[in-house]
Amino acid sequence: MEVWSGSQLTAREVQLGGLDVWVYSKPYGEAQRGGDVYYASSCATGRISRLLLADVAGHGKSVASIAADLRTLMRRFVNRLDQTEFVRLLNQQFAALSESGTFATAIITTFFAPSRRLNICNAGHPRPFLYRSAERQWNFLDRDASSDPPTPRNMPLGILDLAEYDQFDVELESGDCLFTYTDALIESRDADGEMLGEAGLLRILRLLGDVEPRELIDTLLKEIGERFPENLSEDDVTILVVRANGNEPHFSFREKLGAVARFMGSLFRAIDPRAERPPFPDANLANIGGAIVPALGRRWRAPSAARRSPGKTS
Repeated sequence: MEVWSGSQLTAREVQLGGLDVWVYSKPYGEAQRGGDVYYASSCATGRISRLLLADVAGHGKSVASIAADLRTLMRRFVNRLDQTEFVRLLNQQFAALSESGTFATAIITTFFAPSRRLNICNAGHPRPFLYRSAERQWNFLDRDASSDPPTPRNMPLGILDLAEYDQFDVELESGDCLFTYTDALIESRDADGEMLGEAGLLRILRLLGDVEPRELIDTLLKEIGERFPENLSEDDVTILVVRANGNEPHFSFREKLGAVARFMGSLFRAIDPRAERPPFPDANLANIGGAIVPALGRRWRAPSAARRSPGKTS
């Protein structure tokens, strides 16, 4: 069970179950920490990977304390396949801070390697992009990517204390890529001085062609930076690139034994009421049964969390 996170200057690569992940994060100006925070977690069996990219209103120490709380929440849900309760608690956490003006836009995703399903929740964030290797084409990743105007989205986290957020899921084939980012990219300007927006950023991704995922971030930042002098210099900049690699996680007996020992340790520590809650898995056949009989996990897809809730904005 592992969680990676950050809000500082970062450029790194992480491998999760069935995924390769590249992250770049640069706070605004000379700040040590920015308002952009990212998290990546992998469950005890390596089958469940969760990624969170959030743009928090504010910078510095206040965001650092929020980031620490979010990391604790990520650890608590690291073994959960269904992200619905995780998103609900995220929203409640920001709603509790709303009097101080704290809210966040976010993209929350959960990938289940046995079924290759990616579950997505967009909380008021710029739309991510999906590259289909079979089509060699970038497109918006939305419930209905062809809709114009785009499909209504959830509100940012912390605006209203809503019970649930709308979600949807897609299947990823080997070589497919997910591109998520914060708004510094779409607020950058084209050579004519016009703001890029989501459509302009998609246009540039398509113009770049088949760039290797590990080189995409540097190539894109260079292209945007050359289009207008002030681009990428007036806000935090964070990008997450995720590629499905088609690999299924395999662990040695020693590694499995270590995962069990860590989980049992968390149960023991939970005797102290001040300790973190243990990372219990959700009680469904794909998660628990699939850890023993892999075929049980291959048919899983997110429950019909793709239902409309009162948290939509146009």
